[in-house]
Amino acid sequence: MWTDTHLHLDASEYNSDRAVVVQRAREVHVTRFVLPAVGAFNFDAVKSLAHSIPGAVYCLGIHPMFVDNAKEEDLLTLRQQIVLSMDDPKFAGLGEIGLDGFVPGLNWDKQVRFFHAQLKLARDFDVPVVMHVRKAQDPVLKGLRIYKPRSGIAHAFNGSFQQADHFLSLNMCLGFGGASTFTRALQLRRLATGLPEHAMVLETDGPDIAPEWINKQRNAPEHLPRIAQTIAELRNLSMQELSEHTQVNSQRVLPALARQG
Repeated sequence: MWTDTHLHLDASEYNSDRAVVVQRAREVHVTRFVLPAVGAFNFDAVKSLAHSIPGAVYCLGIHPMFVDNAKEEDLLTLRQQIVLSMDDPKFAGLGEIGLDGFVPGLNWDKQVRFFHAQLKLARDFDVPVVMHVRKAQDPVLKGLRIYKPRSGIAHAFNGSFQQADHFLSLNMCLGFGGASTFTRALQLRRLATGLPEHAMVLETDGPDIAPEWINKQRNAPEHLPRIAQTIAELRNLSMQELSEHTQVNSQRVLPALARQG
């Protein structure tokens, strides 16, 4: 069984063919999916979609690349939605939240304010976080040290070994996906090879971050086993061993996954 811990499979992106996306995933034994929101405008859609897919869980949050268009009252909406979701076995935590220092023109101060506000919510409600961390490893770690959410995932991790150790010490796992399949991604592949077994979860971020064999095309969870094969070879593990490690890790940091049958 494979768990795709980061999949943007919302109705606006996949619409009528999302059933095909899920079916193709199941055919290659991908049976768990984490569906993160990106803003208050799609909280209901993500929640509804997770309830329509066996094995799926959802996260609610305001993505840093959507913060510029977010309103302050969206944080109140998020709090209200968390309250309504706390008894929902498919509710996995807050996500996708975080910081983006790569895309030009984003309001950094507003990003930080919204990120810290959402970390505070995660702490107050004792729920995990799924985080976007792009060119922002140290500022994200600073927020985690202040608010200390219970657990979570640094999605599409691309930091140093030292930064990885800091995330792990804060009960986070590190997400690895399609970018690790590129032979030129030397640092990522060093990380995928050298991190301890409790560090890593697998993800696609579909439809984004496609692996090398479909570069610049739409990504989907059906590619997760082949991504895993690349990482297993780097780590000199069998696919079964890698599956067992990453399944344990994903369920540890996102306990909602363990409740999905």
